[in-house]
Amino acid sequence: MPFDHPLLHLAASGGPVVVVLLVLSVTALAIVLLKLWHFRAFGIGAREPVAGALARWREGDAAAALARLEGSAQPVASLLAVAIRGVEDPGVGESTVREELTRIANLHLERLRGKLKTLEVIAAVSPLLGLLGTVLGMIEAFRQMELSGSQVDPATLSGGIWQALLTTAVGLGVAIPALLAHNWFERRVEKYRHFMEDAVTQVFTRPLRARVAVARGPGEGARP
Repeated sequence: MPFDHPLLHLAASGGPVVVVLLVLSVTALAIVLLKLWHFRAFGIGAREPVAGALARWREGDAAAALARLEGSAQPVASLLAVAIRGVEDPGVGESTVREELTRIANLHLERLRGKLKTLEVIAAVSPLLGLLGTVLGMIEAFRQMELSGSQVDPATLSGGIWQALLTTAVGLGVAIPALLAHNWFERRVEKYRHFMEDAVTQVFTRPLRARVAVARGPGEGARP
């Protein structure tokens, strides 16, 4: 039988709009899987080796800090290495270092946000496509009712309305997971942006942190 598969049966029942929605759902799933792999490959959420490098930097050992960052795929690790090298180079002004760090950070954040706009568009367009399919289906159902005249078959009318409403359900079924995934990824990127800012700021505030530690005294401990 040609429509034994549930997806084929769904597409046949809902018409072209459902086919488009199914394509969008596959696209959204592919983007989610790609971004999950992307975030894992770049170590989003991990705090090492950045934490170890900052500890070495606060101790005044820039070479050890750079060695901890070497070979790391994390965007913040490369950003931190640029900051340390810039601060250690007396021929480079702090404003120049900060401008370069801003440029690099923006590039990294754009890479992390890649494809998320497409996911957002799918989440926004899917309910509208579902509503469009419902409106078109209702128009067709009432057209058939008009052609039938006084001999209207209630089963035919209810079947047409059911098929029309199916597109709205499919549209919402595609939009809701896509919207949740988009918001989750955006939140992860925003948290990582704050992590990058915090790590880089600690490079420039080392003298201040050292003075605060001395002012507290050896018995008070250092604030993390």
